[in-house]
Amino acid sequence: MAAIESVKADLYRVPLASALTDSTHGQMVDFELITVRVRDSDGAEGLGYTYTVHAGGAAVHAMVQRYFAELLRGREADEIEHRWQDMWWALHYAGRGGHVTSAISAVDIALWDLRGRRAELPLWRIFGGYDPQVPVYAGGIDLELPLPDLLAQADSFQEHGFRAIKMKVGRPDLREDVERVAAMREHLGATFPLMADANMKWTADQAVRAARALSESDLFWLEEPTVPEDFAGHARVRHEGGVPVASGENLHTLEEFQRAMSASAVSFPEPDVSNCGGYTVFRKICALAEAHHLPVTSHGVHDLTVHALAAAPNRTYMEAHGFGLDAYLARPLHVENGFARAPELPGHGVDLDFDRLESLRP
Repeated sequence: MAAIESVKADLYRVPLASALTDSTHGQMVDFELITVRVRDSDGAEGLGYTYTVHAGGAAVHAMVQRYFAELLRGREADEIEHRWQDMWWALHYAGRGGHVTSAISAVDIALWDLRGRRAELPLWRIFGGYDPQVPVYAGGIDLELPLPDLLAQADSFQEHGFRAIKMKVGRPDLREDVERVAAMREHLGATFPLMADANMKWTADQAVRAARALSESDLFWLEEPTVPEDFAGHARVRHEGGVPVASGENLHTLEEFQRAMSASAVSFPEPDVSNCGGYTVFRKICALAEAHHLPVTSHGVHDLTVHALAAAPNRTYMEAHGFGLDAYLARPLHVENGFARAPELPGHGVDLDFDRLESLRP
């Protein structure tokens, strides 16, 4: 057993290879990356990270560096559940979700990585193991792409091994969404798994209307049709719109997922391991979904998520997110014939090039 010696957070602004657009965040040209490195008294180190869109990363960085670093120093590194509770209750009055949970997530991921590296075992095996081959889909952030470019992007995704694709909807004119989704369906074929993501654009009434209009394209799911807190609205889309619903990337606590599932608001719970509370909570959400007889998907940080889904018997497609870190990774996630394989390296196996990231400090 080893004690936590230090917790170090860093903040970077990472440029995207090309501008991405959705219905809520508008155009995105970069994202904020917050990394956390936890070192123990034996000199072993674990890595975690989270991210923000547009702004807010400095707040996450400050929570880790100003509050959690001192709180955790000297505590037992292997008691991860206890450390999670320490962080939660230290800042619960300021948070109970949001930026606080993102900060907890990054530290929690680092602690699990530290445990895996010390044990010389990959996390998916430490988590119990199910199947290292995880189905994966390409998450396009492509609302403003002209239709020919959208279809060309779909071809590129397939050339890179993807056998399921998600596209963005939520344009000002619903008819344009319907036409684009129909064109994508025709392009991909009748049986190719196709998802659509509205990024919270609609009211419940608008979302029901959109779901009915899009139902002819046989979507695998419609994602975040309305604001995430509107569980009744999501349930209406499922039952009145006739389309399965994925949601959860903006839910930051286990309790929120419990309410969503109990309200029949979601067909595919979709936690993001970097903002829901880390591996500790992501795995609880998977178990909660299993108890509700629901398949679980994911959002973001696929390099980390693959371990959690490789240990979840009720997993479905994992998202390969547009906010990739491939240019700064020693070993980017490899996709082949629709699957990504959880690595056999100790911990999560992700190593960032911090020398290259150094130039990206804001």
